[in-house]
Amino acid sequence: MNYRDQAMIAFVHLRERKRQALLTALGVAVGSAMLVTTIAVSRGSSSNVVAKVIDTAPHVVISAERVVPLVPDNIIVRYGSRVSMVTKNINLDEREVIKNYAEVIESIRSVEELRSISPFVLSKVIARNKTRFTPCIARGVVPHLEAEIAGLKKNLLDKKALDELASTPNGVVVGDLLAKKLNVGYHDRIILVTKNSEEFPVMVVGRFSSGFNAKDEREAYVNLSLAQRMEGIASNSVTGVGLRTAHVERAQETSDRVEALSGYKSESWDETNRNVIEFYNRNALITLVLVGFVFVVAGLGVSSVMTTVILQKVKDIAIMRSMGMPGRNITRIFMLEGFMIGLLGVLIGTPIGHFICRLVSAIRFEASTAGVLKSDRITIIEKPDAYLIVIVFGILIAVVSSWGPARKATRYVPVSILRGEVGA
Repeated sequence: MNYRDQAMIAFVHLRERKRQALLTALGVAVGSAMLVTTIAVSRGSSSNVVAKVIDTAPHVVISAERVVPLVPDNIIVRYGSRVSMVTKNINLDEREVIKNYAEVIESIRSVEELRSISPFVLSKVIARNKTRFTPCIARGVVPHLEAEIAGLKKNLLDKKALDELASTPNGVVVGDLLAKKLNVGYHDRIILVTKNSEEFPVMVVGRFSSGFNAKDEREAYVNLSLAQRMEGIASNSVTGVGLRTAHVERAQETSDRVEALSGYKSESWDETNRNVIEFYNRNALITLVLVGFVFVVAGLGVSSVMTTVILQKVKDIAIMRSMGMPGRNITRIFMLEGFMIGLLGVLIGTPIGHFICRLVSAIRFEASTAGVLKSDRITIIEKPDAYLIVIVFGILIAVVSSWGPARKATRYVPVSILRGEVGA
């Protein structure tokens, strides 16, 4: 008996119980549709986060932490050896900064991948407007240099804000959620209070919306010189340098090159935001595993159908065994039935999953500020490999689920069955 004959017998068995076989196939179809949709939503969610990170943060950040120690100024040479002389105690309150940042910038200009370079100073302050106040981070920048670093220019709600910031020494550009918290608008005045309780009056010259709620409600841009005064550091010092590269996927390589040339620790965007990216990827994996259990339930349905078919076909099994059919052929017949159910299920389920994805991607809702990202839609990413994974997994579950009942069919003793005994 060849494979075609075995397939015909399997088809006849299922046709005799078409209602039960169809319902079982629909169970596989539901699992397929849900898994296709979940993979598309998970990929879309992770991709959306990565895109936002790339679009709203420097590709590479040079921090004030040195990887190549500075040589102390008070070194004296004696008998060919060097001795370091400490003349004062270390001030633990002194903030780490990049001194002579212009020299550091010049040292990395030879890196071809770099497209934009922007020094900055970060200052943790409390923004106050009359009785309203909230903690935030004031980022001191050179407006025309910062414009292309983190997508700031295109995220501006007031398009001329950076030009006005450059011409207003005490100007500030605030996130739109921060502006709502403080209840301020264009040309309103607020007070920035530093950790040393120093107050710096500033005037709102614009707002931005990055889509990252944490950034939009806790960040503001001021001029570099103002931030340096708030932090009490010299005019030739900054707390970091932001870089934008030509190829974001090679940011790690660029970071290593910049670190070697500058002597300061450098991090690429994926290193800096590793926790956020891993959080979304881990959640996506957990969701996939949970949805995968729908297939397990469908597999139990396949196993139940196979068991029922075998109990109804014990006499046919006995006759085939009496005629000399090997047990492996009988096993193969019932596993082919499981294959057919699984194939029918995925052929029905994957188009339904695609339709659900199209439906979900077309839905628009009011952008919410409750989550990490501000979005008015659910991002969907469909790729052929997702459908291939679902099809293979669905068929595999159905075949594996039919293996146990199929093996049981070969254990029946033909003589006992023909005598009217079901068990072996």
